[in-house]
Amino acid sequence: MKSNYLVCYDIANQKRWRQVFKTLRGIGTHIQYSVFFCKLTWQELTELKGRLNGMINEKKDDIRIYPLPSAIKCVVLGKGDRVPEGVDIFL
Repeated sequence: MKSNYLVCYDIANQKRWRQVFKTLRGIGTHIQYSVFFCKLTWQELTELKGRLNGMINEKKDDIRIYPLPSAIKCVVLGKGDRVPEGVDIFL
């Protein structure tokens, strides 16, 4: 069963940032500058954490993966043009 996750990152080096971005772009929906929405199984999440951990410098970079509820309700203010499928928007 797939669950929803918000993946946020702050990468100090441009090359590492690009690797992380390309990896997440192939997996999730890019919703803000360094934020992706991902629907993953437990196995996919475990594999993603391993891949990302191998790309970063643990002393300089920060990646956070937040589990989200299955029924997501989101408030979008401003230019919210990238809305993940299955997310309800409340204005």
